[in-house]
This record gives sequence, C-alpha cells and structure tokens, in this order.
Amino acid sequence: MLNNTTTFCNPIVANAADPWVLKHTDGCYYFMSTQPGFLELTKSSSLTRLAEGRKKTIWSPEPGGPYSYNMWAPEIHYLNNKWYIYYTANDGGGDDSRRLCVLENENSDPLEGEWIWKGALKTPVPGLDGTVMTVRNQLYFLYAGYGHFPDYGSAIYIAQMADPWTLTGEHNLLTAPTLSWEKQGGMAINEGPVTLYRNGRIFLIYSASTTWSEDYALGMLTMDEDADPMDPSSWQKSMQPVFRKSSENGVYATGHNSFTRSPDDTEDWIVFHALPAPDSDTSVRSTRIQKFGWNPDGTPDFGIPWSDTHRLPVPSGE
Repeated sequence: MLNNTTTFCNPIVANAADPWVLKHTDGCYYFMSTQPGFLELTKSSSLTRLAEGRKKTIWSPEPGGPYSYNMWAPEIHYLNNKWYIYYTANDGGGDDSRRLCVLENENSDPLEGEWIWKGALKTPVPGLDGTVMTVRNQLYFLYAGYGHFPDYGSAIYIAQMADPWTLTGEHNLLTAPTLSWEKQGGMAINEGPVTLYRNGRIFLIYSASTTWSEDYALGMLTMDEDADPMDPSSWQKSMQPVFRKSSENGVYATGHNSFTRSPDDTEDWIVFHALPAPDSDTSVRSTRIQKFGWNPDGTPDFGIPWSDTHRLPVPSGE
C-alpha cells in the first residue's frame, strides 16, 4: 500500500533497538530488531511504515539451551540466492557465553519456507553484532568480539568466510575503542559494524561507547575498494564521531545503525536507534530513519538527528 502522506516524523518503530533494514530486489523492506526471546521479521512495501508491515515470528529457541537467551541484534542477509539471519545469543550467563548464530532459508520469500539452524560461528573470542560484507565476490564476517582486554570491553574483528555459516583463515582486529568518545558510559566499546559502498571506497560504520550512554555514537573506518579488507592497515579510522546525539533536538544515544535506499533507489537512508532523554532506560530505544548525503570528498554526511516533531519528506518513490 502506498503512503498517501508526503511527510513523516521519527521514531518510526517504538521500542525497537538494533534496527536492521534490508531492501530486496522484490521492492520490499525486511526489518528486524532485538525482541525478547524470539526473532521477528517484518515485511513492508513502505520504509516509513515499517511498524505496520506484515510480521512473523520466524525463530523461537529451545528452552534453556546454550543459544536461548539474550537474543540480540538480528540481521537478515540475502547471499548466494538464499536468506540468512545472523544474531547474538547466549546461555543466560555472562559475556563469555555469547555466540553468533546463523539461520538459513531457501524460500524466495523469507516469511515463508523453513528457517534451518546452521550453527554458531566458530569465532576465537565470544562476540555479538555479526554482519557480512562482500568484496570481490569474497564473503567477510565482521563482529564485535570480547577479548580479555585490560582497558576495553569489545572491539571489531574481521574474518573470511568459506560459506555463509563457516569462518576460515585468520581473524584480525580492525578497531578498538581507544578514543575518549568511544569510552562513555562506563565501558570502552566498539560494536555494531555495518558497511557502506560508494565512490570507490568501503565505509565501515560502527557504534562506540555503551548503548545506555547518551553519548553512544557512530564512528567510521574507510578503505579503498581495491585494498585487502583483512589487512588492518587498509582501514583509516576517523578521529571524531560521524553521527552523534543532538541535545537541542532531544535525540540521544544515536547508534547501532543500518543503511538502505529509497523505493526508487535515488536516496540513501540511515536507520538507527536512539533514546529520548539522557537518563532513559534502554527499553525505550526506538527506530528512526533519515536521508543522508555525501561530502565533496566522497565520504558520507549523516548530518544531525532530527527531533520527534520535525516533519521529514518521505523517501522518494514512497
């Protein structure tokens, strides 16, 4: 159903943290966010009306299992003509039991068919927030790993994939939270990696600081598209956040994002969660979207988060 209005206000989905949006070749948007104890997939023809899309619980874990608790940050990907979902789960204990799990569905419509458990990825360290990028037809897995670090909580690692559920070869650290703005809220954190391809470069956007801190923000690594993603020296780290809170607009803790396009593919949109006040509980993190542009030097310009009362034009083609 087409949206008959020409503007919208954020947030677009209430109480939806860690938002992931994939625009598929069928013209539909597939949306996932962290839900309590299950994985839910939403299918929508409208980006601004994701909350009204068709929803389905596509996975409920076995009770009391090793991957049955704290199911966080699910992402749906379309790889090798099949659907895959990557998500974080653990056994109800601490960070050491956190694992990155993979589901597969061969059906052309991911709300139909059967989701098959492919296992937990064999990462050398416990982790969360897994995502996949493709460079020159090679799959790479990016995630936030917990090491036994004396001065920070999680850092972003990369590994090659033999297939969408198997890691192979070495496992390299790309960015650790070494800057002051990456250490807000009581822990030093780099998490939530996601990639953006444009202008001959690959941009790795990540979330920094704790998700409950008002200063949760987005950082960025930049790589030439011809470079080796596995080589940490291929990536240049921006020293300042590329997207952060706006106290003036009443939007805080802006992070854990994904990227998508307008229905007609002419516009780039960022999808992220945020809090409405500095001391808000994380349960009220909500999903927001904004159009973004590009700087003269070819890097993304995410601007500032707009307030809840600011009316934004709907995506082009909606």
